[in-house]
Amino acid sequence: MTQNLTGKVAAVTGAASGIGLECARIMREAGARIVLVDRAADRLAALSAELGVEHVVVDLLDKASVATMVPAILDKMGQIDIFHANAGAYVGGDVHGGDPDAWDHMLNLNINAVFRTIHAVLPHMVERGTGDIVVTSSVAGLVPVVVEPIYTASKHAVQAFVHTLRRQVMRHGIRVMEVAPGPVVTALLDDWPKAKLEDALAKGSLMQPRDVAEAVLFMLTRSRNVTIRDLVILPQSLDL
Repeated sequence: MTQNLTGKVAAVTGAASGIGLECARIMREAGARIVLVDRAADRLAALSAELGVEHVVVDLLDKASVATMVPAILDKMGQIDIFHANAGAYVGGDVHGGDPDAWDHMLNLNINAVFRTIHAVLPHMVERGTGDIVVTSSVAGLVPVVVEPIYTASKHAVQAFVHTLRRQVMRHGIRVMEVAPGPVVTALLDDWPKAKLEDALAKGSLMQPRDVAEAVLFMLTRSRNVTIRDLVILPQSLDL
């Protein structure tokens, strides 16, 4: 038996583009009431008008801004049924010669912002005795990827958090799940050389954001007695 999303309130971080935007779109198509969360104010306003959904401008790297997120969503929507901690960044390359400042920015967004935003939404879900939390992780959180050691480390931290948090909050009727995609055509690949990107697309070793969104919708629509703890999705031709 599947769960109907009609009328449920879903808030998605990093929703101005890529995976976050497609997840918001597909949940809206499934009947959910959507709140887009991002720091790109102009982009969010345009998307809200286009999709007919709400938005909240939040800088996930600013703790004071994050503190406004849940009150703002509740003021607009009255409840939060689904929270998708999707926002993230990517830094690849060798540790030797790498930029620790760039690592700090990525680690803060991929780890600390995930922890802080979920911490912010939990009291509301615990009080209601229900809720779904989805985290966008990566296959790099399960399989160490030699060309991206710092990014891989960040996603291993996310995996550990998801697996432990799930067991802490299951008694409150809250499901904690994560989707772990392989390479997806998003802004995170903007630093890829054009030739590399074109070659990967030609070989079918990249997925589209919609592919991830369909996986997330599958997770959310399972019966409440079923938790898809980890859902790994890979391009068919990716040799990993």
